[in-house]
Amino acid sequence: MGKKGSLQPTDTMLAFSALSSPLLFHGVFSRYGGQSPAPWNSRNISFGLGDDPGNVRANREGIKKALGCAHLVSSKQVHGSRIFIVKEKPDRDLEVDGFDALVTDRTDLGLLIQQADCQAVMLFDPGKTAVGIAHVGWRGSVANILAGTVSAMSSAYATDTADLIAVISPSLGPCCAEFINYRSEFPASLHGYQVRPDHFDFWAISRDQLCATGVRPENIHAAEICTRCSLDYFSYRRDGKTGRFASVIGLR
Repeated sequence: MGKKGSLQPTDTMLAFSALSSPLLFHGVFSRYGGQSPAPWNSRNISFGLGDDPGNVRANREGIKKALGCAHLVSSKQVHGSRIFIVKEKPDRDLEVDGFDALVTDRTDLGLLIQQADCQAVMLFDPGKTAVGIAHVGWRGSVANILAGTVSAMSSAYATDTADLIAVISPSLGPCCAEFINYRSEFPASLHGYQVRPDHFDFWAISRDQLCATGVRPENIHAAEICTRCSLDYFSYRRDGKTGRFASVIGLR
């Protein structure tokens, strides 16, 4: 179900051909190309990890310049299931507190998710011209934040889920997604995604959760890049104390 996205890597940014549209900008930014020192080297985009806030701001400015957008909207993510609807265009970068998904139909705003193994799932409605992005760790999968995000877009913008294009960013792959306490952490409905003892395919979980909302399988694309295996991305599983990389989507 679903398919691997056709990727267009640049020096420090990954783009998906499925999201190639004059209405849209997007990118998954590697850990390289910023100015943060170790252990956040080099493009850490998250405040509150011990990095100098000036470095984080400079790294975020670089992302805005690369994408050609005026402002970024992000959240202090909490591995929950709340969705923030950006109804008004802010006059500066905005970081809200306690949300794990963002949706908007406003232009020139980059919706940003911070990652170090969790998925960012980007959503584009070309019909109603709206976008969304969700932070999906294992808790987000258990809470099915993807269903909530799609529902929020349907309610706010009359999105037809059959029109949605979805992209799953680089994130922890089935090769490395080991959960030894899965019997107490996951509902029984997710136990069947075990690919070998204690290892789970969360890319497949996200694909199936998207399909259950009405997203067509042929409109679901995945990078299928494991962040623990690839040194191009921050990985909490691999490094412990580390930075966060960014996935961003927005409307022109």
